[in-house]
Amino acid sequence: MNDSLNLFADMPSMLSGQDLVSTLSVFPEYSDFIRNENQTVRLMALSDLYRLYIPSQMSIEIYSSMYLALLRSMQKKVTKAAIKQQYQNHKAIQNQAYRGIMGGADSFTIIGDSGIGKTSAISRAVDLITENRVIEMNNPYTKIIPILSVQCPWDSSIKQLLLEVLRKVDETIESSYYQYALKSRATTDSLIGSVSQVALNHIGILVIDEIQNIVNSKNGKRFITMLLQLINNSGISLCLIGVPNCIPFFEQTFQLSRRLVGLKYGTMPFDAYFESFCKVIFGYQYVKEKSQITPAITEFLYEHSAGVVSVVVSLIHDAQEIGILSGKEVLNLVTLNQAYKQRLSLLHGYIQPTISHGENTSKRKKKSPAASVENNENVIQDNTFTIKELVAKAKAENLDIVLLLEEHFVVVEVSV
Repeated sequence: MNDSLNLFADMPSMLSGQDLVSTLSVFPEYSDFIRNENQTVRLMALSDLYRLYIPSQMSIEIYSSMYLALLRSMQKKVTKAAIKQQYQNHKAIQNQAYRGIMGGADSFTIIGDSGIGKTSAISRAVDLITENRVIEMNNPYTKIIPILSVQCPWDSSIKQLLLEVLRKVDETIESSYYQYALKSRATTDSLIGSVSQVALNHIGILVIDEIQNIVNSKNGKRFITMLLQLINNSGISLCLIGVPNCIPFFEQTFQLSRRLVGLKYGTMPFDAYFESFCKVIFGYQYVKEKSQITPAITEFLYEHSAGVVSVVVSLIHDAQEIGILSGKEVLNLVTLNQAYKQRLSLLHGYIQPTISHGENTSKRKKKSPAASVENNENVIQDNTFTIKELVAKAKAENLDIVLLLEEHFVVVEVSV
């Protein structure tokens, strides 16, 4: 019981609410004076955009799930079942018959589209939960890694994954499990026993990223079966991270689906969080001429990112880079469109969202990604209507002419 108390006392307190949001957030240092620096300094500082992190609801859910899974995993390590399982794992290493005792109903998945920020959210959660520490037990003395992250091998090689787990453990607690496994030329079966024992003694949560690699691999089913065995023999919590195409694979059997229920996320909707995110990141300007974000820019960012956070960051980064290198020195619809057309051309086939406007405006028609903003601000975006026809339409339907023009032209507002 004392060991259990010591384990939990060494874990950081679980955060919630505004405290959690504030702690998860990362705002790189920024000053308007940077815009007066030379081109080299500003281009180097521009990379700070990729360090900006504004937590979403996904970030909060991932943190809470990982913290509670770690808690359940740690509780198992100080039970009588853990001692019995150590004996069973030792038999497995000796290639003898054995069985799993611990079980692992606390495993879960984090499934989401590429680029929505899963890895960043998990990384921030891990940093917060572990505080870069290794938990130490005194009776018996052992070191426990709260969260250990590895990547699923591209060919779903079971042996490669097991060896990578041992290598990462050695790297963290300065042990020699990996070298011993290599010298003994351990078989895959004995490695499962060894890794189960190491996980039981030294790992809280095992995170496996890029799990979608199993989908098209002939080793996929064997790989998942091995993971289930590892869960049963170690009692640790297992977190699998991947993209949506792996969901049908996990749904093949009830046993697999039951063990791997979890979190699922898609791209961001056009909501208050997205607008807030755009406003904050747009404030990090390194071009000489400061500009303000407008509703038209926010909509452009959504339409040309499909709600994917990483694409929004790339658009604003590359638009400023283009502005600095070309001498335009401004972040606006023109430079954003240049960034989209010149730097994100490979994504054009995937980015085709539609935004519905309010009651006083007409709904925007779905159009090809490249048909939004041209380099020349006076060029028509959608040649279905002329200006004369749009004016007539606004009068007849009592619509706001400025909003209507924005649907077909680039409209830049200037103070007089």
